Amino acid sequence: MSKPERISPQQVRKHQQEDHGTLLVSAYDSEEKFFANHLEGAISLDAFEKQLGHISKDREIVFY
Repeated sequence: MSKPERISPQQVRKHQQEDHGTLLVSAYDSEEKFFANHLEGAISLDAFEKQLGHISKDREIVFY
């Protein structure tokens, strides 16, 4: 398993705009914090965990 790579917010936005299939996951520990503070296009940690078995292993996933 490789180490996670840190990327800048600008790189994340660029990947999203270029449609790299980047999955943006908000790592807030509650749905309330997610809805109050999430970034456009992000999914909650809870939603991510529910989809975990269906996400391609080749897909780029960014946690913030």
